[in-house]
Amino acid sequence: MNSKPLAVYRLMPSARNLRTLRPDDSLIDLKRWQFQGDRALRPTAFAAEWTGDPKAREAEFASDCPGAPILGGRLADRLRDDLEKSGPLLPVRVEEPSADTYLLHLVDRIVDCVDTRASSQPKKATGEMQRTVFRPDALPLALPSFRVPQFPVGVQWNGWAVDRLTGLLGDDIEARLVWSEDPSAKPHPSPWGF
Repeated sequence: MNSKPLAVYRLMPSARNLRTLRPDDSLIDLKRWQFQGDRALRPTAFAAEWTGDPKAREAEFASDCPGAPILGGRLADRLRDDLEKSGPLLPVRVEEPSADTYLLHLVDRIVDCVDTRASSQPKKATGEMQRTVFRPDALPLALPSFRVPQFPVGVQWNGWAVDRLTGLLGDDIEARLVWSEDPSAKPHPSPWGF
């Protein structure tokens, strides 16, 4: 890796004038699987529709759903070897014609790396934590993305993967800091909000 302080982020499309994809009811099946694990069917098919100004450019990191990262096919192909360490890339059916294909990154790696004593109490309904503190020795540094048992419907991104994505997408992606081992770094006040 590198000598930068360890950090974990939430990724989403930037607030720029971009078209984004909103998953249809297949998002319900995804969340059910994320919450229940092997007790629920692992989803294999996804569909989404475009939102935003039809004249705007299509986002390459196209979903703001915390647990459903959707990437353009060209972007996914550039990162495929790394992304597939965290889980498969599955096709997303988009009704309206698009300049690219889109893939949902089904993050199936759950890692118990949260410092539960230093973190906020998880919300009962979702497990979302206002403040999440990670145990540096337990972070899955080889994975670009992962989920945690306390908040299984939120995909967390390691700093090195965020650096790669922001290097490719620039201002088209927003990286909200969830946690950093650097005490001077300030986490986003609402990393999972909109």
